[in-house]
Amino acid sequence: MKKSLKIGSAAGIGIYLHWSFLILLIGLGGYYVWQTGSVAAAAQGIGLILAVFGCVILHELGHALTARRFEVPTRNITLYPIGGVAQLERIPEEPMYEFWIAIAGPAVNIVIAAVLAVGLLIAGAPLMPTITGPVPPIASALLWMNIVLAGFNLLPAFPMDGGRVLRSLLALKKDYAEATQIASNVGQGMAILFGLFGLINFNPILLFIAFFVYVGAQQEAQQAMFRTLTDGTPVRRAMMTRFATLRPDATLGDAVDELLAGADHDFPIVDDAGRVVGILQRKKLIEALNTHDREAPVRTVMDDECLTVTPQDMLNEAFQHMQQADCSTVPVVDGSGELVGLLTLENVGELMMVSSAEGTRDAQALRSAAQQALDDDAPAVPQK
Repeated sequence: MKKSLKIGSAAGIGIYLHWSFLILLIGLGGYYVWQTGSVAAAAQGIGLILAVFGCVILHELGHALTARRFEVPTRNITLYPIGGVAQLERIPEEPMYEFWIAIAGPAVNIVIAAVLAVGLLIAGAPLMPTITGPVPPIASALLWMNIVLAGFNLLPAFPMDGGRVLRSLLALKKDYAEATQIASNVGQGMAILFGLFGLINFNPILLFIAFFVYVGAQQEAQQAMFRTLTDGTPVRRAMMTRFATLRPDATLGDAVDELLAGADHDFPIVDDAGRVVGILQRKKLIEALNTHDREAPVRTVMDDECLTVTPQDMLNEAFQHMQQADCSTVPVVDGSGELVGLLTLENVGELMMVSSAEGTRDAQALRSAAQQALDDDAPAVPQK
């Protein structure tokens, strides 16, 4: 993953650390040393932060393992300074499945808090942290931090779990897009209130949370619009039928000529019978020019295990496969494997524009949602 370091895995799910997390640790360590003049206090403070993020990992695993029970795979878990994100590959069709996946994360935090409370009571230690310096006792502080994590994540606003809980309950009576829009409006309303309180009290943390919630609610609404439009739409409606192709023995120079001569960015590689044997993406072509001569055949650098779809496939399902394979362009083939079209993000966007012109959907918002879903740094379905 870009800008992230893999630190391990659990239950077959990769766990990544974003580079900005290291800045957080260094900054907090410096703050504790400056406040106390003690390296030991700084180590204790960093230990508390690491313990909190250990609980965040367990929170995200709660989402991921519950999703696995409903046959929804999880790409990975990434830790950011603001928390963790489990990247689910799709949202389950059944509203109650989404409910249980969303509620599982806060439930883990509540269980952790309960276990810590029992342990502190058995040890005769106070449940409330007695703060005599900048670093509170780890066990009692961790107990209350888990309660705060559960409560914050249950706020009925995207991208927090509470927003997904609200949508899932609304979706029991309403269609998915309407339920998402209502939940999104609730979240944006809460974001405005957070922002007003932040301005009145000069609280930058509340302002940051307000921005985070407002943008998250907006993106969730866009993704719901995209899902609604593509549901029941066949690939043939969005595929390109006029595009350039290359033979396996064509040279990188030939590919460069095609790239500069037209608007195509990715080129299907077809054999003499017209069957797809690979695809050459623009990014891979540019990289190959740094290490190969222009006379090198494209077969040496093409992706020969590329994803393919058929004209009859549903566009939303094809898009999910594109997300999973991290492909922005896929060949469309008939039953015999012969190339009949090309499905690209650009053409999906153009379908959105046509639908908008017909007065059905906001194409720009839908296209933004499609772009975000295929972005390497953006989760397919972020689950807080």
